[in-house]
Amino acid sequence: MRVLIVTLTLLLLGGCATTPTHIDDVCAVFDQKGGWFNNWYKAAKRSEKEYGVPVAILMATIYKESGYQAHAKPPRTKLLGFIPWKRPSSAYGYPQALDGTWAWYQRETGHGGAKRDDFGDAVDFVGWYHYQSHVRNGIALNDAYHLYLAYYAGHGGYARGVWKSRPYMQRSARRAQDMASRYAVQMERCGR
Repeated sequence: MRVLIVTLTLLLLGGCATTPTHIDDVCAVFDQKGGWFNNWYKAAKRSEKEYGVPVAILMATIYKESGYQAHAKPPRTKLLGFIPWKRPSSAYGYPQALDGTWAWYQRETGHGGAKRDDFGDAVDFVGWYHYQSHVRNGIALNDAYHLYLAYYAGHGGYARGVWKSRPYMQRSARRAQDMASRYAVQMERCGR
């Protein structure tokens, strides 16, 4: 009996810590992360209800930022072309939020203990940040393209239009928009 309890506990904890596979299908992502202790769909729906940003956009943002990797970080730069050096930013976790932006979120929401490598906290952050983009820049809450541009460029960078002269930002935003559209169709199919 003790072996069974230990085995079940390890399986449950392992399921919490693993990166989902089949991340191009949001229904599969939710199915893989739908256990009793780690229900990603419920967390995403809570964020949608709180901030008004559709689940498909929230999930597409996280897909684009980290590929659902809890401990994602930007790759290190190279010193002299081959020695691993510093990272280009403090981006971390599912939302790839910068230290300062995360601290702002924690202060504004009262979620002082929130962690970027906790999916529930991360999806709440993404909803909150997109809502801030709506308030500060007038972006519609269902406009995946412009919400992602503001996420990528920052609220000030978006307002200044820095993305207009940076095709790589526009390409990233189109990919996020395309994924959000695919996710929305998939969610209808799987009854979410």
